[in-house]
Amino acid sequence: MKNTQPIGIFDSGVGGISVMSHIHSLLPNESLAYVADSLFAPYGLKSKDLILERSKTAIDYLIKKQSVKLIVVACNTATASAIQELRQIYQIPIIGMEPAIKPATKATICKKVGILATNGTLDSAKFSALLETYSGEIDFYTQPCPGLVELIEQGRIDDSSIKNLIQKHLNPLIERKVDTIVLGCTHYVFIRNIIENIMGPEVKIIDTGLAVAKHVKSELEKFSLQNKSKEKYYSISTNSINREMEEIIKSITINLDFKFSYFDSWS
Repeated sequence: MKNTQPIGIFDSGVGGISVMSHIHSLLPNESLAYVADSLFAPYGLKSKDLILERSKTAIDYLIKKQSVKLIVVACNTATASAIQELRQIYQIPIIGMEPAIKPATKATICKKVGILATNGTLDSAKFSALLETYSGEIDFYTQPCPGLVELIEQGRIDDSSIKNLIQKHLNPLIERKVDTIVLGCTHYVFIRNIIENIMGPEVKIIDTGLAVAKHVKSELEKFSLQNKSKEKYYSISTNSINREMEEIIKSITINLDFKFSYFDSWS
């Protein structure tokens, strides 16, 4: 394995690009290869078997076609549902998402934390175990958000429809008077400003993109895989049937000159 090989990142759609941006900011010398399984997004209501199958397809593509040196599962649902099996299947280092439950417990003052996530993440055994670990003095209020990922995938971040839907999902947390909200899906980072405007400045919003980037840095150092060359590149691939997806991705990808491609299949 060569140090100049890229870091591979995948998600059910464009959400993981928020994680990709954190990795790029922290590790500017690293090449990055991203794949969006948009044709199957969102993973939130998919079966565990299908999520594992799609995750394997994405990882196989990243290893065989992009020759990556490390994998980031930039999807909370795929992490919760399949990462243990993936680590048993592949020899390559694999890093997943962790809902920011622990930092939320430190951030909250009133001991009330809201969690926005997909049904798949909230229903997973991994997530339930994590909540149980930190429950006690702190009350966690989980809020599934059906429909949000689909609108974000369509690039409808500024539509009134998405603002109305976000308001609907936030109302139960407003009623509970939470002072901290965890973004339990990478897609939700792209609507963070809308959430902040609705909740107000006194409510803390937490995501784990930077924590994942730091974990990637640590793993690269652990296996001596840092890219010390000046050569680097960025690629983003998707199997979306939306022919406007390149423009949608460009609208949410800041200061990243990437090669874009469509794929009918990653096999």
